[in-house]
Amino acid sequence: AGVVLVNVGPQREKARRTRAIADIKEMDTMLEIYHADNGDYPTSQQGLQALITEPSTPPVPGNWQGPYMKNRRQPPLDPWGNEYVYVSPGQQNPDTFDLYSYGADGRSGGSGKDEDVVPWEE
Repeated sequence: AGVVLVNVGPQREKARRTRAIADIKEMDTMLEIYHADNGDYPTSQQGLQALITEPSTPPVPGNWQGPYMKNRRQPPLDPWGNEYVYVSPGQQNPDTFDLYSYGADGRSGGSGKDEDVVPWEE
């Protein structure tokens, strides 16, 4: 009987990228609900934590209806164990926000498995 070796690395990275995109889309929806309730998106300083606990730094939301992320104390980490990058107002999306992952290396840029996961390029 022969032994068949299968390289699952590429499939694993594809699954991680797919998970990151799904996480980003879910948080994007929560940020839109936050915006509908409060008239603004959380600032970069307030970050994604504003979806879990009401911000106390200006601009303090006037109609916070959260938590927008249920059953969490912290925002989720990306599939590589790093924080998602949230910038508001965004550089790519100046009227809203940018939300993305730096990918496997946890740093801006990169290629292959280290490529950033940016939804506006997917």
